Amino acid sequence: MDLPSFMRKYADQIGGQYTEYNQSMSIIIVPVSGNRFQTVIGNIRQNDLYNRKLITFTSKVCPFDSNYDLQHLLEQTAYFNYCRFMISEGYLQVEAVSALDGITEEALKEMVQEVANLADQYELKLTGADVN
Repeated sequence: MDLPSFMRKYADQIGGQYTEYNQSMSIIIVPVSGNRFQTVIGNIRQNDLYNRKLITFTSKVCPFDSNYDLQHLLEQTAYFNYCRFMISEGYLQVEAVSALDGITEEALKEMVQEVANLADQYELKLTGADVN
């Protein structure tokens, strides 16, 4: 899988902005509703536990606050196709993960879009503002 090529092509298709970091990490600024944008980072990494390559797409929602109703957020993930919430580097984030083998380009596009849309929706819901 050529992640930079996929991310560049998808950014062009959706009117987003593409930035390449290296062969295994790229960024798309994804247009979302309300004339807003959401940053999605794509990353390919090796999972040593299962000895396979994974592709992840992540987007920051907002700085983590211990007052958030975490039970509600975890319950909401039952309604998502690909995503889950996570806390990393002090931020609540949305992440989609898949094994790289056998994943289709269409599924990758759906993953990127779901990450962007959910991160934007929960950012507005939790903070009332466009933070990221």
